Amino acid sequence: MPDTAPGVSPNPTRHGAGRPVALITGASSGIGEATAELLGAEDRWLLLLNGRDEARLAGVAQRTGGTALPADLSDSSGHEQLVREALECAGRVDALVAGAGIGWAGPLVDMPADAVDRLLTVNLAAVVHLVRLLLPHMLDRDSGRIVLVGSMAGAVGVANEAVYSATKGALQSFADSLRYELAGTRIKVGLVSPGAVDTPFFAHRGAPYHRERPRPVSAERVARAVRRSLVRGRDDLFVPGWLGLPARLHGVAPGVFRSLAKRVG
Repeated sequence: MPDTAPGVSPNPTRHGAGRPVALITGASSGIGEATAELLGAEDRWLLLLNGRDEARLAGVAQRTGGTALPADLSDSSGHEQLVREALECAGRVDALVAGAGIGWAGPLVDMPADAVDRLLTVNLAAVVHLVRLLLPHMLDRDSGRIVLVGSMAGAVGVANEAVYSATKGALQSFADSLRYELAGTRIKVGLVSPGAVDTPFFAHRGAPYHRERPRPVSAERVARAVRRSLVRGRDDLFVPGWLGLPARLHGVAPGVFRSLAKRVG
């Protein structure tokens, strides 16, 4: 296994010579926390960790040797603050893992307007702005990794999660568009799309997970997929992998997929 991810510059940083700098959002819990734990255990990365829960984030930073950069990405200025502090702290960002995300479950007609805006801001707008602000620095070095944490809901849509599905579906198109723009550079864009994940996500969204399939996977399993995308430059990864089959069916025969989905819920 290489000391640094392909396409990630090994140049020294202000804190930790020779280690690539990874900025992980949503690192105070769930997938972001598991990713920080996994990368921190390797001692090959300089970790910059973002989250809203300052106490939990401080604990993750202490365990992983990372630097806590608390910022609220639901605030329109949060992404600018985060990028500014990341660059001040480490001098550059070699890899962005956009792991922050929130959910809301229920019929669209029952969804409060502020909940719609919050999902659109955290799950989509903040990600786009973070990439927009970090990408020029990566282009200057012709080096970098961007890994977006999507969802199976973004690939096929899910009843009673219309806005959440829309934000994650938009990340798919965003990732593909970036790949076209960055063709010929050494910057890679990955999208990791898990099904249900055993994290506090469902408690925070206000509704438990009730489907029989897919069964929830661990955050650690998703983190391993994030790492594969970072190190190997993988474009699209589903977790578990078999979810790629219904996603492909939806792509080639959406009518058939929708008919089957209605039958099995």
